[in-house]
Amino acid sequence: MEKWIAVLGLLVLSWTVAFPAEASVCRTIKDHNICILSIKRSAKYYWRYRAAVSIDGVKRPVEIYNCRDRTRIRQDGLVVSFEPDGAGEFICSFF
Repeated sequence: MEKWIAVLGLLVLSWTVAFPAEASVCRTIKDHNICILSIKRSAKYYWRYRAAVSIDGVKRPVEIYNCRDRTRIRQDGLVVSFEPDGAGEFICSFF
């Protein structure tokens, strides 16, 4: 019986190493909980990040955050300035 428990423990450990839980970075800014769910830095334009964020639990689709111009490009192609104390400011100050 102890042998099977040890095998089961090793199996669970190997699954947690192979498939770690998705981590997010969260911060509360002016009564809003902002979480970075996924982020990827551009190799060519190192000041740009492709990120998915959630604000107060509401997920936003992946958008491009331009830390040089302080703008974000939405999925429909519209360029929008960062909101004061918003997700764009959080991404650019954190990374």
